[in-house]
Amino acid sequence: MKILHTSDWHIGKKLMGRERYEEHKNVLYEIAEICKAENVDLCLVAGDVFDTYTPSAEAEEIFYNSVKEIAKHSAVLIISGNHDDYVRLTAASKITEELNIYIIGNNLNAVSCKKRGKTYPINSGEGFVIFKNEKGEKVYVNTLPYPNEARFKEGKTDESFNEKITRWINIGENGKTENIPSIFLSHIFAAGGAVSESEREIDLGGARAVGLNLFPKCNYAALGHLHKRQKLGDNNVYYSGAIMQFSFDECNAEKSVNVFELAEEGVKNFKQIALKNFVNLIKLQSENVEDGLNLLEKYNNCYVELTLNLKEPLTQSQSTALRKMQNLISLKTNVENNSDQRALYSNKNKSSSQLFCDYYFSRFNNKPSNDLKELFLSITEE
Repeated sequence: MKILHTSDWHIGKKLMGRERYEEHKNVLYEIAEICKAENVDLCLVAGDVFDTYTPSAEAEEIFYNSVKEIAKHSAVLIISGNHDDYVRLTAASKITEELNIYIIGNNLNAVSCKKRGKTYPINSGEGFVIFKNEKGEKVYVNTLPYPNEARFKEGKTDESFNEKITRWINIGENGKTENIPSIFLSHIFAAGGAVSESEREIDLGGARAVGLNLFPKCNYAALGHLHKRQKLGDNNVYYSGAIMQFSFDECNAEKSVNVFELAEEGVKNFKQIALKNFVNLIKLQSENVEDGLNLLEKYNNCYVELTLNLKEPLTQSQSTALRKMQNLISLKTNVENNSDQRALYSNKNKSSSQLFCDYYFSRFNNKPSNDLKELFLSITEE
């Protein structure tokens, strides 16, 4: 069976206030075209469809139009991520299922099994779906949306997070009654994964990292949550990565989807197909304003973070000229011999946990406990 793995669409996400709806439309249409060109049987979306719990009408319109376009060429299976309100995301499931689009939230409801296309679900239960294509090939998918106690409506117990994640994973293993190729589809932070600036601090100091040893036995793990595409461990554990560059530390990072065949002997013909239909982010530096403006003009097809290394502060006319450049997203200035001592106390580049610890110490002259820090980070993650 031919599979496409994508994640972290974050429809509606802005770049320092700049809306990117058109780019999202273009990239998602590009994914639909890849499904068509590659003759994909099943498209897996590993969470974070939207950027917020309450997406705008424009974001929802882009989602429904795009996923309908993808479903013209393949079955679509979507799980919710930590940015998604899974109740809202799954609200239209009864309608989307008629289009061969299946959405699973933390209620882990079974999907409707009916032949609606060349690939369709033939069996489903709590946390799993079995798909079959027109060749008779089958694949088992264990579906684990972004997991935490609140989303599964569980109270606090003495059970460790590792014990909980194992139990949640095992729910989706209960339907494995046949020896067929299998996939683990989840939105989690796997231990050892590399993060980027566009993600919140999601490892909770390591307390919520899921070890690869806890993963179910499968042929391929299709993960979402981390925006850098990457492979973990020796097995087929992949983050497909976000579909666009969402922060300036991702400058020049290629964005892609994973496409592969899944057969009885495992993964075959794996490849990453690049996505092109978004505006690239780039960092530039200049020693004066005139050269900076020339660079902005030269890279007018990119979104730019410009750093100016100056001998004197910007004049009003220079600031005005820079503001007129539509592709300038972020401006940083370093002024030689600047006596402004506020830079000594800058919070730049500090993580959420560092900021919280600094604030806590300023109030109570003591460090917060690990439990309190984890509680704070779990709230910010939601």
